[in-house]
Formats: sequence, structure tokens, C-alpha cells
Amino acid sequence: MSENPFLLEMSGVDKSFPGVKALDQARLRLRPGTVHALMGENGAGKSTLMKCLFGIYRPDAGEILFSGRPIRFSGPRDAMESGVSMVHQELNQVLKRSVMENLWLGRFPKRFGLVSHRVMQAQTRAIFDELGIDIDPRVLVGKLSVSQRQMVEIARAVSWKARILVLDEPTSSLTHEEVERLFGIIDRLRADGVGIVYISHRMEEILRISDEVTVMRDGRWIATEPAAALTVDRIISMMVGRDLTRRFPPKNNIPGEELLAVENLTGMYMPTCRDVSFVLRRGEILGIAGLVGSRRTELLETLFGIARHAKGSIRKDQRPVNNRSSSEAIRNGFAMLTEERRATGIFGGLDITFNSIIANIQSYKRYGLLSGKKMRTDTRWVIDSMRVKTPSHKTHIRNLSGGNQQKVIIGRWLLTRPDVLLLDEPTRGIDVGAKAEIYQLIIDLAAEGKGIVVVSSEMPELLGICDRIMVMSGGRMAGMLDRTEATQEKIMRLAAKYA
Repeated sequence: MSENPFLLEMSGVDKSFPGVKALDQARLRLRPGTVHALMGENGAGKSTLMKCLFGIYRPDAGEILFSGRPIRFSGPRDAMESGVSMVHQELNQVLKRSVMENLWLGRFPKRFGLVSHRVMQAQTRAIFDELGIDIDPRVLVGKLSVSQRQMVEIARAVSWKARILVLDEPTSSLTHEEVERLFGIIDRLRADGVGIVYISHRMEEILRISDEVTVMRDGRWIATEPAAALTVDRIISMMVGRDLTRRFPPKNNIPGEELLAVENLTGMYMPTCRDVSFVLRRGEILGIAGLVGSRRTELLETLFGIARHAKGSIRKDQRPVNNRSSSEAIRNGFAMLTEERRATGIFGGLDITFNSIIANIQSYKRYGLLSGKKMRTDTRWVIDSMRVKTPSHKTHIRNLSGGNQQKVIIGRWLLTRPDVLLLDEPTRGIDVGAKAEIYQLIIDLAAEGKGIVVVSSEMPELLGICDRIMVMSGGRMAGMLDRTEATQEKIMRLAAKYA
């Protein structure tokens, strides 16, 4: 009898939630020492399938074999102790505790019955040295950048000596250098015989790092093919069930008169933006590029009143505005989509109605009471106009795909009737089909005369939808490029100017 060539076999897996069938006879087979990409649009069932493997969800039907033996983990701890680790797209970390405490949470090393911080620190440094990660184990996780937190989570998964490692959008917030370091880690794990399931929407990464690719659509298995035999166009066609000939929609917005003028804006608390000046016109999409640490997010937060500014001025429609809080910014016609959707964007345990109307709550009050009819009408508008895929307005938003969550948040802000939209990584962790919809939405909003600022780490995205691109470096504006002259090389050169 020949040895089973597969480390993991999932077949006939079904999983339903109220009002929606998330998995329908889904399957996946992973060979040891290989990287198997799992692809599909948001809502295709990729993360749900992996959560069934990891013990977060219990499948309604189907079989899961690990090294030829049936398994059904009771929870994540059971999975990790059995040799299966998973790095989730949305980070789950204790921000008020140190890096090393997060790494060894639930299994702290002890001496004489007491937790040994010296041993914990030494073991953490050993793992970081092995993986090429330069982070102080003693620093609080909450003080790290999103990309650093992502590397810590990857190190935590590796520390369990997993035979199967699931990486769900592992590079969504990593710099180019950190992506290269991650790929080096993956190559070492592959050489050690670890089977890796790699979920990503970045096509070029998939074709570079993967041995095999499985595509899912609407909770079903569509195809599994060798990565070497695939092209980007072929993958997209399988994912969306049709040819997606345009990655970026045609632009029909025409920038007009000045809407926003920012002069010498400097945040109050360092590190922050310094002496940033620019003009945003009505109907314009202004991109902001820069490396991690260039303070792009801090600039948006200062504009929106989340962070106070020490000096500088903001003028909207030729009149001074002073956004000292987010509520004041909303009253002044600003809206901001935050970078971390789960941490600062959605109210995961609440329904779509609440998540749609919360930023505009004052408009639903009459005689001290809330108008349920108006809230339902506006929620229906969000669902219909944003094309949110959901069984009901009562569905908890955490049960939606990342792309649909993002659409709800954008709809929430549009209900406030803003003139200026500040969008921080609006397509992070979103599939190619949902990206195209959000690109079209951004262009349509600009065509209506709104001024839009887009922060993105994906240079093709900035080049594809923006009218101008402002490049930041070290908290300062390093240059401004018109779309007709902008290239990735010019952007990178400016991004390194003050770094």
C-alpha cells in the first residue's frame, strides 16, 4: 500500500449560517513541503473553510483527514497542540501586554512554578533571530505598527512547531522588505516539510510563492491547478466566473475648483506629520503614497480631528476649519475610513443597521426618540447602493466578508453627506472583484464633486484611480506627481527622500 501523498485532505465540507450557506461540498488537499494558495472573492468561503479546519467552526458535513487520519478539532488550542497553526487576516492580540507575552500566551515558560520572564524573553529572541525579525520582545504590542504586529503573529504561529500553517492575507500590511522576509520564512518552512495554506488576493505573490492553487467561488470548489500553469487572467476568470478585462474602471471625474487647502500642518504629538501642505479640488482623487512609517495615517487622523495639530491651517471652501474631534469633523463635512477595519471600523457584534447609521445618529432623533422607519430606510439604501451581499439587515457585520464590511462602512459615511472623504487603505484584504466595485464607487463619488484622499500601499492602485499622487517620507511631503508623469520608480525615489 503506497503512502498517502497528502498532509491534509478536506472533502465534502458544508457549513451554513442563518440565511446563508457559506460552504457547499468544499474541498482542499495539501501536500507536505508545499505552498497551496487558496483563492476566491470575498465571501467565497476561504476563511470559513480554514476556520473549520482550525476548530473555530464545526462543519455541518464533510471529512477532514490529517496525515490520513480523521480529525475534528474542538478549538484553536486543540488544533495548535496537534500541529495546525493559523495567522488570521484580522489580528487578535492583547495590545496592553508585551510582545513576548502575546507570543507565549497560554503557555508561559515557568521555573519553580512561577512565570519566568527571563526564559520567555530568551525564547522569543531565539525565534525572532531565526525568522529575521527585529522587534524588542519587551515592548507593548499596542506600540507596534500594523506590519510589526503581523510579523509577531506569524512568529507566534511558527513557535507552535506546526506541520500545517495557514496564512490568511499575511502580507496585507507588510512592506516590500517584510514581504521578502516572510517569503524567506516560508521557504525555510517548506524545506522542513511544513504544508502551508496561503490565502491572498495579490496575484503576483500567488504565482511567485505557490506550488498549487485552489480557487473557490460561492462556497464551492472550482478548480485546483499547478501554479506554474496559471496566469493572472486565468485566476481572475475562475474567481469571478467571468473575464475581468478592466482592473481599474475608466475615469470620468473632472477635478474642479479648490475644496480643501492644507498649509504647514503639523501634528501635536510625535511621531506625526510635519509641515504638510497640499490642495484638494472638488471631483479630485488625491492619492497618498509612502513607506510604512511615513505618517500617512497620522496625516489623515490629524485632518479628521482624531489627533490634534500643533500648527498649520485647514481651509474648506475658503473658510478656516478646526477639527478638534471626529464629531466636529463630521459636522464640517469630513468622513474617514480607517485602516484597521475590525479594530476601528466595524462594531462586529452588532447588526448592519447599527453599523450603517451610527455616524449619522443625530439625524434620526425626533422629540428625543429615534425614528426606526428612517433608520431602516437608510440601512436599505446602504445595502442596495453599495451592493452589500447579506441575507438581512439584521445580520451581524462580523459575519460578512471583508469587502462587504468595507462597503457598509463607506455607506455609513455617505449618509453623513460629506464633501471630503479620507480613505485609509480602502481595499486592504479585499478580493479583485470587490476592489473593482470600490474603485468604481470612488470614481463615481469624485464625479459627483466630492474630494477624495486615498492612502494606499499598492502603487498600481494609486496609479490606476488617482488624479495626483502626493508622496510622504519621514512625516513630510516629499513630492507631488500628476498621474500623467507618475511611475512606481518615481514614487519609490520620493518615498525614500527623508526616510
